[in-house]
Amino acid sequence: MPAIDPVALTAALVKCPSVTPVEGGALVLLQELLEGAGFDCTRVDRNGTPNLFARWGGKGHARSFGFNGHTDVVPIGDEADWQHAPFGAEIDGDFMYGRGTTDMKSGVAAFAAAAVDFVTQTPPEGAVILTITGDEEGDATDGTTALLDWMQAEGEAMSVCLVGEPTCPDHMGQMMKIGRRGSLTAWFEVEGKQGHSAYPHRACNPLPALARLMDRLASHELDRGTEHFDASTLAIVTMDTGNPATNVIPAKTSACVNIRFNDAHSGASLSEWLRDESAKVDAAFGTKTNLKIKISGESFLTPPGPLSELIGKAVEAETGVAPELSTTGGTSDARFVKNHCPVVEFGLVGKTMHAVDERVEVEQIHQLKAIYTRILADYFA
Repeated sequence: MPAIDPVALTAALVKCPSVTPVEGGALVLLQELLEGAGFDCTRVDRNGTPNLFARWGGKGHARSFGFNGHTDVVPIGDEADWQHAPFGAEIDGDFMYGRGTTDMKSGVAAFAAAAVDFVTQTPPEGAVILTITGDEEGDATDGTTALLDWMQAEGEAMSVCLVGEPTCPDHMGQMMKIGRRGSLTAWFEVEGKQGHSAYPHRACNPLPALARLMDRLASHELDRGTEHFDASTLAIVTMDTGNPATNVIPAKTSACVNIRFNDAHSGASLSEWLRDESAKVDAAFGTKTNLKIKISGESFLTPPGPLSELIGKAVEAETGVAPELSTTGGTSDARFVKNHCPVVEFGLVGKTMHAVDERVEVEQIHQLKAIYTRILADYFA
């Protein structure tokens, strides 16, 4: 079987318009490629969300290396703003343009190409597993979580896993992620009593209460960072009343905050703090605060050790750069994989992900395949 060109595979995937939750043909294309190389493939679709599981080697093998990624992409926005067709995969100079070129179809193409070439050219003693979802950019309720649920039920397991998300801020090899901060979003609706603005004593204005609450939350120092994490952050992302009248005190007002938290906290401990702060303000102002909380993921850490050393050595061998071990950035599906096995993230430079004229440097796709191939070879050596 000839070596798989990761650039051509990236282009083929980019041409699949797989905006979440539409499959767009991307997983069909990958399944055909992988089955042709001897992988056992299963579509693990749940609630309309497309997912693909692929394994080369024996089921339940004691030694298995896993890759995780996604083929869904965010919407393109206004197509008129693009200089290159969003799903054209056009190569212009050193770059390929298109939605998903960076996040993360080139990453999926690189690890799929590396896996196919590796198992066909140097079949290992063990298993190589690919878990690819079409629901990373959405709510992520039926994507990688569905794959992991199915794997547990079927007795499938990865010993370790590499998530191919873009991890490098400026140049290839710069950074790998050994953990991620947790993410919590909280919506506050503060209820008071409507009244005339000329007679504020007859009303209960929820706005000063909300302002006080938001100030208490935003000015509070959550922590100063931990050994592997920067300080946790809280951002007020919206405050809304929608009151068109200047002579009416509104009955309700609302706000939303997002917290990115390190391993000094949990979603439960932060939720308790938010409820406590709300109760204190309500007691002071006579208001009633309704609070809704969504925990998108807990913070996690894969401590520096064999997996990060394996990946770091391969990255340095191919790029000449020793990657920094980081926990920065937003959430990824690694937050689900960490409950299954040790997980580390390494991938491309992510400067243009989700942007107009998203693009990837073509040479970086070849580099990434070479890194993933070396990781497989070293893991099974």
